[in-house]
Amino acid sequence: MQMDGKTILITGASSGIGAETARLCAAQGARLVLGARRGERLEEVAHAIEPKGERVAVLAGDVTHDSYHRDLVALACARFGGLDGAFNNAGILGALGPIGEMSVATIEEVIDTNLKAALLAARHQVPALLAGRDPTLLFTSSFVGARVGLPGMAAYGAAKAGLIGLVNVLAAEHGPAGLRVNALLPGGTRTEMAAALLSDPAGEAFVTGLHALKRIAAPVEIARVATFLLSDAASFVTGSAIVADGG
Repeated sequence: MQMDGKTILITGASSGIGAETARLCAAQGARLVLGARRGERLEEVAHAIEPKGERVAVLAGDVTHDSYHRDLVALACARFGGLDGAFNNAGILGALGPIGEMSVATIEEVIDTNLKAALLAARHQVPALLAGRDPTLLFTSSFVGARVGLPGMAAYGAAKAGLIGLVNVLAAEHGPAGLRVNALLPGGTRTEMAAALLSDPAGEAFVTGLHALKRIAAPVEIARVATFLLSDAASFVTGSAIVADGG
């Protein structure tokens, strides 16, 4: 899974799956552009990967803003001469509850962060990627919505399932030009975002029981799959919803 000379953009890179994917891609020789809301945490991740910052650039911002995606791509082009891969990993669970009790604000926030942001990212990333070599585009979807329905997660499940539709269209649109587009569907993973589901023993036991392996994934286990999909090792994988959910 060598990535020597490739530039990879990763959002949601300040922790969890995004941060672990950044570390793995850097170990394979990639140059990185890292994005997240928390600038200080983002700088910590970048410094841990490469203290001098010669191969890692960071930009904090909000993925629901179109201008942020424009600026991330511009940073990749200015610092490293272009963009070869992008991993749109930023997302939120939002407040959980029955749909009849879910506020409009929660619905909009979850859809905007998990689905609308992906469309905005693609607007700016796809043209830049098409100018790169063996380009690849990856989105973090979820087993929730696509494979299982968890009570209280209507907005989240709808948004994450919508990403698979986006992937199918983008793969068909840009496959002839060589762009690979995929969705990664993690199962329960021990991240900060999942804390609401795993914060008490009963909740953790419920999520653990959903998986054939009867455990929760470590972020690096999902990051390994993301790194594969971003690499040339996945050269004939596109338009796919790749499940890494422990069964």
